[in-house]
Amino acid sequence: MRTLDAEAAFDVAVELATSGERRILGICGAPAAGKSTFAEQLTARLTAAGHSIALVPMDGYHLAQSVLDELGLAAVKGAPHTFDGYGFVALLQRLKTASNEHIWAPRFDRSLEDSIAASIGVAPDVSLVLTEGNYLLLDELPWTTVRTVLDQCWYVEVPEELRHQRLEARHMQFGRSREEAHERTFGSDERNAQLIAATAASADAIVELS
Repeated sequence: MRTLDAEAAFDVAVELATSGERRILGICGAPAAGKSTFAEQLTARLTAAGHSIALVPMDGYHLAQSVLDELGLAAVKGAPHTFDGYGFVALLQRLKTASNEHIWAPRFDRSLEDSIAASIGVAPDVSLVLTEGNYLLLDELPWTTVRTVLDQCWYVEVPEELRHQRLEARHMQFGRSREEAHERTFGSDERNAQLIAATAASADAIVELS
């Protein structure tokens, strides 16, 4: 497995975007590892270089907050079973095979803590779709199917102390007290992070961030 820095990652992404057919690149990592920011920056840089790129995060397939409340799953929001994994897989398969269609994907809004349907458009001329999320490499259904659709999947790593600091700050930013943020970070979020870390060996490359 190779390690990529920002420049090498950009070069590989350009190769995918100029292959002559639509490719899908996955970016995986634990909560607050920086995968969303990295994916956004890579998308912006590729777009500025003249490539037709779309970013479709996995988070759009969070179960609705009302559903999580009804099922008693709100406390473990972010675990694999709190997503519509089969729906996400179906979207990726459609993105890969129906490149002549204009496809609409959902987007997760952190200020609402809910997803908004048909918020991200993927035009027929998009040559590279980036998707980022926690469970792209998880070896259990339906997630195991994701890996078969992705052309490449990279695993983003960041020092654990920094990741924890970011995660606590994020929870407080969206309304949790310091105590609640700490409990969530080192509780359900940490269990998820350990599950995700165990999938890193299945990635095509490691992207080390700081």
